[in-house]
Amino acid sequence: MKKIILDLDTGIDDTLAMSYVLASEDAELIGITGTYGNVLLETGVANDLNLLSMFGREDIPVFKGVPHPSNATNFEVPGSSGIFHGKNGTGNVDIPTCSTRKVEETSAVDFIIDCARKYGKDELVYVPTGPSTNIDAAFAKAPDIIDNITIVMMGGSLTQPGNCNPFMEANISMDPEASNRLFATSADITMIGLDVTMQALLTKKETQQLRDTGTKAGAFLADMTDYYIDISEQEDPAFQGGCNLHDPLAAAVAIDPTLVTTFPINLMVETEGPSVGRTIGDPTRLLSQPKNTKVALTVDAERFVGQFMERLLKLARKSK
Repeated sequence: MKKIILDLDTGIDDTLAMSYVLASEDAELIGITGTYGNVLLETGVANDLNLLSMFGREDIPVFKGVPHPSNATNFEVPGSSGIFHGKNGTGNVDIPTCSTRKVEETSAVDFIIDCARKYGKDELVYVPTGPSTNIDAAFAKAPDIIDNITIVMMGGSLTQPGNCNPFMEANISMDPEASNRLFATSADITMIGLDVTMQALLTKKETQQLRDTGTKAGAFLADMTDYYIDISEQEDPAFQGGCNLHDPLAAAVAIDPTLVTTFPINLMVETEGPSVGRTIGDPTRLLSQPKNTKVALTVDAERFVGQFMERLLKLARKSK
């Protein structure tokens, strides 16, 4: 059974990714490391604690990570994040439980390091669904763990335009320098980018099933996701009738890699110039072997969405 660390900037699709892992009998969520992005770090970890309370999983620890990009001293939530995820990160829908629990005293960076040393890459999968800042800091502090952890990240794009501009995907945009340093390591990385996440959609037909469970958790998940669907239709010219399941797909591939097919490549992130934030092959490592990153290019979307709904419905029915 895979042991999963989710690194979340807990907005809407981060919440759905957490839900997927919690409902997966073939994975164990051993901790959540908070980051910034869709919301401020403090908002994100508060969301994590309240969601875990709603799902009856207050045994899972939450850790605070680095609150800003690696080359900055502060962070402000981009206006687009407030639009797509709501001001509170969950589509302006209140989480129906309020946890009295606190985040752990150990930092997210130290938790990642400790777990990598304890479990190793065959057992531990780290799933960042926001910027790469926390894992970059962990590698800088403890280079010995670089080859001791498996990473399945949501971010980037190789064959599709970005969702911030024609070059840049949102998660990479938060800290391009950290992502560039991450790709330059020998770590085992699978990139779940817009190449595949744009092909996995959830519609209001599925959210109605969540609402029909009759639980507070089901209603919350349905209302939150309906917000995401509505705002996607309003703001996204590529809208195709449902919201994209960006982060949940990364979580699913961490558990079942057969959901996607991948292309091995040594990647880099452009960190200056007009195409800053672009994820592209590194020409200085074109001939280098082995290729440390696998980019997902195709996805069995029907199987994934089926599994996603099966697990979410199970979680909603047994939650508060």
